[in-house]
Amino acid sequence: MSNFTHLHVHTQYSILDGASNIDKLIAKAKEYEMKALAITEHGNMFGVKLFHKTAKKHGIKPILGCEAYVSRNSRFDKTGTEDRSGDHLILLAKNKKGYENLVKLISYSWTEGYYYKPRIDKELLRTYNEGLIVSSACLGGEVPQYIMQGKLDLAEKAAMEYKEIFGEDFYLEMMLHKSGVPELDSEVYKNQVRVNAEIIKLSEKLGIKYIATNDVHFVNKDDAEAHDILICL
Repeated sequence: MSNFTHLHVHTQYSILDGASNIDKLIAKAKEYEMKALAITEHGNMFGVKLFHKTAKKHGIKPILGCEAYVSRNSRFDKTGTEDRSGDHLILLAKNKKGYENLVKLISYSWTEGYYYKPRIDKELLRTYNEGLIVSSACLGGEVPQYIMQGKLDLAEKAAMEYKEIFGEDFYLEMMLHKSGVPELDSEVYKNQVRVNAEIIKLSEKLGIKYIATNDVHFVNKDDAEAHDILICL
């Protein structure tokens, strides 16, 4: 697995969602001879300093990022429930400028956009787009959401909007999690298969590259049950 880099990873700093201890996460990456690893907490960058320090100590390149919540309207709109949590979007810093812009985006999500969750909007993304690599995220992303709703024209429009903002640094994201639990696989896994098929079509039609991620929330397969309990909290 030395040539594969996880670009969508949650640690224990994704509160009540991630179950990955940073030390154990880095140790596992080291065991698999991975050269780099990303951190993408839900709406925050609380673990960035510890993650960076630990990764560097063990000779692994730390990729600093966040899974942001993006309001489809203005971040200042705090009425109703339809847009209260926003769509997911993966933001990764590719250089110092990108890290500075990432810090600004996440800071504004808490100070200006907070409504149930810390949210940014596309106005902020257009202002602070330099130095960022962006991908369309999990099933909670805007593009996958439109695909699951059968609104393929809106999925295409959303993908093109992100391409306009980030250019070649915007990627469509695919993931496939077969849990072996029939109830989960009938919903999440089936939707992932459906979304992935449409993402490939969008990629070919729009000229947007796609990446494979794995939406990591815990370190070992045996941790799945404990993570389930964490989610239930």
